[in-house]
Amino acid sequence: MSLVNWFLLSVLSLIWGGAFLFAKVAVAEIPPFVLVFFRVFSAACALHILLRFRKIPFPRDAGKLKALLVMGLLNNAVPFSLIFWGQTAVSAGLASILNAATPIFTVIVAVLVFAQEPFRTNRLAGVLIGFAGVAITLSTALDGIGEEPLWAQLACLGAALSYAFAATFARRFRSMSPMAAATGQLTGSSIIMLPIAIWQGTGWDFSQASQTAWLNVVCLGLLSTALAYLIYFRLLIKAGATNASLVTLLIPLSAILLSAAFLDEAVTPRQALGLGVILTGLVVLDGRAGIFLRRMAIRSAT
Repeated sequence: MSLVNWFLLSVLSLIWGGAFLFAKVAVAEIPPFVLVFFRVFSAACALHILLRFRKIPFPRDAGKLKALLVMGLLNNAVPFSLIFWGQTAVSAGLASILNAATPIFTVIVAVLVFAQEPFRTNRLAGVLIGFAGVAITLSTALDGIGEEPLWAQLACLGAALSYAFAATFARRFRSMSPMAAATGQLTGSSIIMLPIAIWQGTGWDFSQASQTAWLNVVCLGLLSTALAYLIYFRLLIKAGATNASLVTLLIPLSAILLSAAFLDEAVTPRQALGLGVILTGLVVLDGRAGIFLRRMAIRSAT
C-alpha cells in the first residue's frame, strides 16, 4: 500500500462513514424510501455523465441488464432502505457498528450458501468473534435497558446481510467495467425505488424538507455514492481487493467520530465494546494479522 492508497482509503472511510451522518440528518425530514431514491438516482445520473465523458459503453445485453437490476436490489435498494428506516430510530454511530458485520455475513453466504470459498480456521474464528460483538451490541435492547429499539437494529443487520448476498452475486460482473457495473446497478436500484418512493411520498411535499436536509441528500448521492464508487474502484485496481476491504475496519470509527462531532451522539460502553469485538473478528477474518505474527515468531526463533 503506497501513501496515496492509504490516503484514498482514509478518504473513502470518511465519505462512507459520513453517509450515516448525512442519512441521520436527512431522514428526520424526508421519508426513508424517498431518500433512498434521491440518493441512488442522483448518483446514477452523475455516473452516466461520467461514462459518456470517458466513452465507456453502458451494457445493453438483456441478461446483463437483468443481473444489474438484481445487483441494484441487493446492493442498493434493500440495504439503503433498511439502514435509512433503521436510522429513524437509532443513532448514526450504532447503525455503522451493526453495518460492520457485513464481512462476517459475506463469509457465511460465500462459504455455506453458495460454496464459493473454503471455510478456513481463521474465518470460522473471525465469524464467531464477530457474532459475539453483534450480540454485545444488541444486548442493551434485548435487556430492555437501551433507548434504541430492537427492530431498528435488526433492520441495520438486515442491510449487512443484503450486502453479503450482493458481494457474492457481484462475482459475475468481473468481465464488466467496474464503472459501468456501478452505473448499471444504481440505474437498476433507481427503477426499483421509483414506485416505492412515489407510494411513500404521497402527501409529502418537497418544501417540508429544509435546505440542510437537501444538502445532506446531495452529499449522500454525489459524495457517499458516486464519488465513493470512483475512489473504491481506483483502490481495487491500484491496491487490490484485500487492501481495499480494509475500509470496513475504518468506516464505523469514522461514523462514530463524525456523529459525535456534528450530532453530539454518544456511544454507550456496551456499543463500544461490541464494536471492539466486531473489529477483532474482522482482523482475524482478514488473516493478515495471523500471518504477520507467525512470521515474527519464526524470525525470533531463528
